[in-house]
Amino acid sequence: MEIQALSPETIQDTQSTPTDSIPPDQIDSTFGTTCIGRAPPPLSTRIGSTSQRLPSPQPPPPNQPLTPANNPPPLDLISTSLTPHILSLSDEFFASASNLLNPTKPIRRPGHFVETGAWYDGWETRRHNHSPPDWVVVRLGPAAGVVRGVEIDTAFFDGNHAEAVEVWGTYETGEGADKRVAEGKYKGWRPVLGRRMCGANRRQGWVVDEGGREVTHVKLCMFPDGGIARFRLYGVAVPVWPRDEGEEVELSSALMGGRVVGFSDEHFGKAGNVLMPGRGVDMGDGWETRRSRVSGHEDWVVVRLGARGEVRRCVVDTMHFRGNFPQGVRVEGLDAVGEEVVRGDDERWVEVVGVQACERDKEHVFADGLLESVEGRAFTHMKMTIVPDGGVKRFRVFGTRA
Repeated sequence: MEIQALSPETIQDTQSTPTDSIPPDQIDSTFGTTCIGRAPPPLSTRIGSTSQRLPSPQPPPPNQPLTPANNPPPLDLISTSLTPHILSLSDEFFASASNLLNPTKPIRRPGHFVETGAWYDGWETRRHNHSPPDWVVVRLGPAAGVVRGVEIDTAFFDGNHAEAVEVWGTYETGEGADKRVAEGKYKGWRPVLGRRMCGANRRQGWVVDEGGREVTHVKLCMFPDGGIARFRLYGVAVPVWPRDEGEEVELSSALMGGRVVGFSDEHFGKAGNVLMPGRGVDMGDGWETRRSRVSGHEDWVVVRLGARGEVRRCVVDTMHFRGNFPQGVRVEGLDAVGEEVVRGDDERWVEVVGVQACERDKEHVFADGLLESVEGRAFTHMKMTIVPDGGVKRFRVFGTRA
């Protein structure tokens, strides 16, 4: 049997593509991370693009929040924390394609074998693919998104890694959209990332410029076959709002365009985790700060809402934080203009929820009489302050668009 490899035409096509990859040690600083937590339970158990190299963003000055003006980290639009869905694939004989979307770092279990062979934390297909590429189709977690970057991690795949990859996208909505896109003969794909060579056991990333075009689904192709540990699709969520502007929505949700734009500390858990859907699976997918040793200390996180709105309800969830939940919490709001920088110490913050005691492992709901200064007032940003420190799983702000 003839062993399949990249054809001479494929190799020439790949090598002729300009080298625009981001060095592995600059991927985090370029894309940032908004969610490095645990994958949530399965859904069944709960409710020709151009690419360019961008310089690494410099860290903001002390107390300066991350904002659109100084490169906030984009979302991983296909992280399992955002509940994406794999619609179809060519093969996953050795390792499941679902591993590609896991927000945690890949792990290695040397010497561990399963029925199909050595265990790998990633997606691995059969050898000798006679019809390359192997592929997988994924529906984004948000309703749609604008792609800013792609990361392919081949951690621990060495000698069996994919030799090259391509990424395609499409915008397909309406009844039967998933079924249409999942079909192998679907013709609506457009290039997001042209063919790029992959190395063994390494992270590789590319900044892409889609010109603001939105996608709802993506297709990852690997040539000719092999293994990939993680597939990250960095970008900005594009929500679909209810037609009725008076309908209450979760204005802060990452799925609706909510973004963490500033925080005091995220030593143990990423601040962006507080905007993820669901309640997570353990303490690892929340926001947790270091222990404070100074009297009067407070930690805080600033959220830019997906849309300017009037607040009706705030929820602070300490799920899984049992010996490290904060003693108290306070919520404030601010109505900013355009894309202005909003600092944690801005003098315009208005108290929405006064300091309230927190309990372990609980959803704290603040509504009605517990809300202050919300009648007839709209906000673009919300600030949650925890006293003095600790961990919070989710921060949710519900209201109507203004």
